[in-house]
Amino acid sequence: MTASTLHSSKSLPSLTISRLALRHWLRLLACALALWLPASLADNRGGLSFQYSEIIAIEDHYVVNAAITGAPRARVEELVQAGVAVPFVAEFVLTRARWYWFDEVIVERVIDMQLSYHALTRQYRLSVGGLHRSFPSFEQAFGALLSIRNWTVADTDQVTAGQSFNAALRFRLDASQLPKPFQVAALGSRELDVSTNWARWTFLAGPR
Repeated sequence: MTASTLHSSKSLPSLTISRLALRHWLRLLACALALWLPASLADNRGGLSFQYSEIIAIEDHYVVNAAITGAPRARVEELVQAGVAVPFVAEFVLTRARWYWFDEVIVERVIDMQLSYHALTRQYRLSVGGLHRSFPSFEQAFGALLSIRNWTVADTDQVTAGQSFNAALRFRLDASQLPKPFQVAALGSRELDVSTNWARWTFLAGPR
């Protein structure tokens, strides 16, 4: 008499899910470890810079437009493809010079951005504030990330017509919002140094 052993089919889905989860975490671990590569092995591509930046009046408010140039970092793409939603932030400050004291801060604005990848749709998703856009490639999504359009930063009643103001704008990857393992790995890493210097210019407020 031959004995036979039957394996329950109910264990197969859970086994498949476990393997997928393990594969996902291994990819994340590999990305985190890659960030520890010495500078000599890292990409030599430079950082980002502003091609132009401006503040203009539209109806009853002021908006900022800007274009940033620079090649995307390979490590950023690897993080996104591994399932990490990579956070970015744009910061804007409008001040007025005062000869008798520190400059007066008129407005300070921050807008959060996020770049992610959806494996099911094979689409890259760019979230800016509450708006979302999808792209078929990382290059297209990253290019859209570097374009700031019609960002409302102030109401016209917050500035005085005929006066000069100092505008400052910068863009950077916000490592503080990354998952904890990547926050540690990102410290001093050139591979995640996706940022610009402050762009500064003088703005003359026109009539309302």
